[in-house]
Amino acid sequence: MTGIAPQTRGDTPPADVDYHSSLRARSNAASAHSEHHEQTPLLGDNRPSRDSDETSLSPSGHDYDNEDESPRHNWWKASVFWLFPFLILYMLGFGGTAVPKINLMVTLVCKDYMAKKASQNPGFTYLPVIIGSDNAQCQIPEVQSQVARFQLYYNLVAGVLSALVCPRLGHLSDRHGRTRVIALSTLATVVGEAITLFVAAQPDLVSVNVLLVAAFVDGLGGSFTTIMALTASYASDCTAPAHRSVAFGYLYGALFSGLAAGPLLAAILIKRTGQVLDVFTASLVLHILFLVTILLVVPESLSARRQAGFRDRHRKHLHDQPPTSLWDTLNPKHLLTPLAVLLPPVGRPSPLFPNAGGATPALRRNIILLTTLDTLAFGVALGSAQVIIMYAEYKFGWGNVESSLFISSISIIRVLNLFVIYPIITAIFQPALTQTPAPQHHIPGSTPYEITLIRISILLDTLGNIGYAIAFNGALMTFSGVILALGGMGVPTLQSALTKHVPREGLGQILGAKGLLHALARIFAPSVCSLIYSVTVGRFTPAIFVVLAAVFGAAAAASWWIRPFVGLDDAALRSSALLFNEEGNTFSRAESEGSESESEESEAAEVVRLADEPVLP
Repeated sequence: MTGIAPQTRGDTPPADVDYHSSLRARSNAASAHSEHHEQTPLLGDNRPSRDSDETSLSPSGHDYDNEDESPRHNWWKASVFWLFPFLILYMLGFGGTAVPKINLMVTLVCKDYMAKKASQNPGFTYLPVIIGSDNAQCQIPEVQSQVARFQLYYNLVAGVLSALVCPRLGHLSDRHGRTRVIALSTLATVVGEAITLFVAAQPDLVSVNVLLVAAFVDGLGGSFTTIMALTASYASDCTAPAHRSVAFGYLYGALFSGLAAGPLLAAILIKRTGQVLDVFTASLVLHILFLVTILLVVPESLSARRQAGFRDRHRKHLHDQPPTSLWDTLNPKHLLTPLAVLLPPVGRPSPLFPNAGGATPALRRNIILLTTLDTLAFGVALGSAQVIIMYAEYKFGWGNVESSLFISSISIIRVLNLFVIYPIITAIFQPALTQTPAPQHHIPGSTPYEITLIRISILLDTLGNIGYAIAFNGALMTFSGVILALGGMGVPTLQSALTKHVPREGLGQILGAKGLLHALARIFAPSVCSLIYSVTVGRFTPAIFVVLAAVFGAAAAASWWIRPFVGLDDAALRSSALLFNEEGNTFSRAESEGSESESEESEAAEVVRLADEPVLP
């Protein structure tokens, strides 16, 4: 690199560094690396380029690009196809207990309700409430309302902790690798599932509130939302941007494969053994298998060189920052700081867009709309899942088996949609609807194909919720679920479109902010849905679906403000009038040239990063 002497581990960094030559070298390297990455096939080698701007030089002056790595087997290198089959194991366990866990809550809450009512009225009698049975006596508005409120508390505990932990686990994955942090989150899931298994095995000895302990442990590990965010980071590490939407589709396909096969296998297991406890045991075993394979089988997507570079930058960042109190760390203002990247200023530079003009109004609008629609789609899908099952069991008298088959059928449609229909539609229509943007565009923006698919998906979500609201039998309920499942193409498309609105070096920040939004959605979406259902059940029970249809209708209207090919070219990104230091503070190019102060010499001893340290790549 121009102006920087290559270093090896243990060398002393040079005393003087040509500051502006280093900056120009970084800009040229970024362009070269971006061009190479765009041409990298989906299964291409993940070894970083020598010119990689992400890992070329740490703040301490260590040159990680010139450090030799141990040779890796050609067949054992990071790829989404290494992660995909093992992720299905996790999702099978997650999907298999979806319905039994809800019915476990219903059973335990119902037992407490019936026992309390009998103690208040000695003449009141009721049938025994049995774990794993349909328990028709529990399908009353009073019990349904209390279960919905308990689910609200359950989701709040897991969601709040997940929102706090998610960005920090993202930082940790930068410095120590994706697979290790995914394993750490999975370990918390294993402990949470073990607690749930204990509650299901001893319902007469423990209270339903013990399930809140399971939620606490699960949230402490970031829950499945963090695991999905980290797997998306893994896919981004080893997938070219042109293929990224398909890679994300595979990950969401793994999610829905688990939600399809998990409940189906759970229903078969319950039919054969008559014991719902076996489902929780099988789920625990599957999560342990995923934990073992993610540690021992799946190759790491971040090289040791890049991890060392992130650790070096992190150590310097901690050294330069003043000590912070616990209150400062937990201050909501600081917790929400990563979301600022979703509101890039117009007309002035920012860490994400360091060019003199910053983001354009259209670029800012597209980023805001895409993140809003992505969070809405994720939040509603997550928040309404439990309510849909409770609604169907209350209205149509379904039990564990019927509800599991319903979830399985809908999830099978989602899998076929993502693995068959989505790729076929992409192959047929993307060339016709995609006009090639200017060749110099470093930030290409969304294509007309992606925007059209997003609008169609949101429309299908609207129609599906209307169908749920008016369904008068199980068949119409299932058909409405199929319509909703077809709208699942919008999720990977939204995520892929969002990554095309930021520079490659800003992917970590934008995906980190999105991960934090998903964690917040896990707090509010299930809580709001459960609250609406608990208030309206027995009065106007379909009210929740009317509300969701109205929300998606508004989202469909907002999607028409998204514009294609809104981006910035390489020249605009390199013509930065302001430079950014480690803390995100700015100083002018003239000041950096004219000042000879000691502080400036200290700044010139390191390569200035053009983006903040990523929160969750």
